[in-house]
Amino acid sequence: MKRIRRVQSDEIVIPKSADIDRFRSDILEWFQNHGRDFPWRQKSTNNYRYILAEVMLQRTKAETVAKFWPSFIRMYPSWRALSKASEADLQNTFKPIGLWQRRAASLFLLAQEMNNRRGLFPKKRDEIEALPGVGQYIANAISLFCNGETYPLLDSNMARVLERYFGPRKLADIRDDPYLQSLAKQVVTCEQAVSINWAILDLAAMICKTKMPLCTNCPLKTSCAYAATLGQ
Repeated sequence: MKRIRRVQSDEIVIPKSADIDRFRSDILEWFQNHGRDFPWRQKSTNNYRYILAEVMLQRTKAETVAKFWPSFIRMYPSWRALSKASEADLQNTFKPIGLWQRRAASLFLLAQEMNNRRGLFPKKRDEIEALPGVGQYIANAISLFCNGETYPLLDSNMARVLERYFGPRKLADIRDDPYLQSLAKQVVTCEQAVSINWAILDLAAMICKTKMPLCTNCPLKTSCAYAATLGQ
């Protein structure tokens, strides 16, 4: 494709800056008019709620989490309140949205640590990654929401949008693919890092779906590699 160039040192195909700029501009314009409204996206949202939402959103539809959210926040409004719950309590609480054992185990450990830290996340990346129950995705979320750094909320949904637009990755696991990791980081590195993350995830959920994507309604269709293959 004309939009890519090859970096000889590591053989990673990197999009041109102009193409990334166009992607950002088009998707942010769409997001302003069509972005979804969730309780954890409010301006008053604190760091606890940002990270709590990201733990719940893993492998779960945002609409499902939104219905579950009010009751959970009433029960556990802070790290301190959450740290007092047993892992068994959390398992029972999470049963309505699934993956209850995994979520309970992660949040139980993280809540104990964050209560000891008085709700303050570390600033250094290696210290963030060392937090209990924190993998790459949640580490990125902490860096993005709590520390104001430009990190991608890179999951299978974001990966789908980026790969369809710019080209596919080579490795099965998105956490290990250098092309996709580099691409996602470049795309969200801007003053509107949070908005661009949400915009990509919303487009993935509403238009760039896994099956039967709505390419004719997509704001990116005129420059998307995938749409070009369909003659859009």
